[in-house]
Amino acid sequence: MTAREYDLIVIGAGTVGENVADYAKKGGLSVVLVEAELVGGDCSYWACMPSKALLRAGSALRAARAVEGASHAVTGGVDAAAAFARRTRIVHDWDDASQVKWVDSTGIDLVRGHGRVTGERTVSVETPDGSTVDLHAKHAVTLSTGSVALLPDIPGLAEIEPWTSHDATSATGAPASLAIVGGGVVACEMATAYASFGTKVTMIVRGETLLYGQEPFASEAVADALADAGVTIRTGVEVVEAHRTDSNAVLDLSDGGKVVAEQVLVATGRIPRTMDLGLATIGLTDGDWLDVDDTLLVKGFDWLYGVGDVNHRALLTHQGKYQARAAGDVIAARARGDRVQDAMWGRHVASADAQAVPQVTCTDPEVASVGLTAEAAAKTGRSIRVIDYDLSWLAGATVYADGYKGQARAIVDEEQQVLLGVTFVGPDVSEMLQAATIAVVAQVPLSRLWHAVPAYPTVNEVWLRFLEEYGREDSA
Repeated sequence: MTAREYDLIVIGAGTVGENVADYAKKGGLSVVLVEAELVGGDCSYWACMPSKALLRAGSALRAARAVEGASHAVTGGVDAAAAFARRTRIVHDWDDASQVKWVDSTGIDLVRGHGRVTGERTVSVETPDGSTVDLHAKHAVTLSTGSVALLPDIPGLAEIEPWTSHDATSATGAPASLAIVGGGVVACEMATAYASFGTKVTMIVRGETLLYGQEPFASEAVADALADAGVTIRTGVEVVEAHRTDSNAVLDLSDGGKVVAEQVLVATGRIPRTMDLGLATIGLTDGDWLDVDDTLLVKGFDWLYGVGDVNHRALLTHQGKYQARAAGDVIAARARGDRVQDAMWGRHVASADAQAVPQVTCTDPEVASVGLTAEAAAKTGRSIRVIDYDLSWLAGATVYADGYKGQARAIVDEEQQVLLGVTFVGPDVSEMLQAATIAVVAQVPLSRLWHAVPAYPTVNEVWLRFLEEYGREDSA
């Protein structure tokens, strides 16, 4: 059989793969996408979109209750069934027809099935009907298959068939009780969502804090809010064994305690979805993360790219899409024989993965951050100054909600007089994050930020307060 030939083969048609294909196609290349599940991938159907849809009802209700005048109109709690139904509409009932329509409109080909690399620039696709499609790439193959939930090797855990994030976001209803193993973003967001549905939630966290890697005040604020919502948080303990009774799962803990719940969600990390991609045929190890350079080229190859979660640089959809834009451009440029930009902030490199990653945790309160925390910045050896500000002191916070609670922190590089990182904690602070991202990425001097006047009365006035606090410390 003669293989179908394209300039670029992309295995994985999630949001990352779609963007690689789109940018390469715009660069003049012929492209084929290979997808084993739904076009649009996890973000569209099992991660970002459904999780935020499930969180929104509780968030909107809490916002209304925080404003006198609106709070009097709130007569009940979250309608869980309606929230799940809205989630299902947002994911188009797990039907990817609209995404396929977009692929068709771009002139990108689509092959459904499981793709495996079989040699240099060659891919074999096992289609749903059992047939095989052989593909050959003139220039490049991109792997953008993402990651899957890690299931810890705990006796009995697999046998109780716990949820992963995939299951939690696609559930048809809320269990009476839910034990969540983990304390990261997925764990905190799903605890927030399911608590709003009336589920009795218990979190089992191996570390001493939630949201490890964030500023301590962010972790504390989220923990306090979850506790106020009725969530039980057990820190410093691990699950050592699990079994299921007729009606519940039973988790035995390292401190001798037990947690009994109708359902268990495991949210303890991710592993790369590279275990069945044929990597061994080209000298790599099946199941490993892909080691790539800043153009997303897998090290040791001149034709293989790893984009998105598979390279373990930043397991976030927006960073994966950012990488995809860079990769699509660079693949097209190299195919044309163009010189690829290698400047630090050139369009063809994904340097922001290491220096300016924005992230939002959609708990209540939200946590929005970009760049380095105070601890991480101090470890770089730079001379830094930490500027903290209570957001409730702002006029914009006063009109936003009664009893507004929020905190902000900026990390200043004293030598360069630029921001290294910013963290906001509070209601809807995600909408403030892009300004911080621009300031950190563009390395805007503090002297210029004085002229970026924040509108009054908004919570964005924190930018003025940062500068005033910094100046006050300067003159002290």
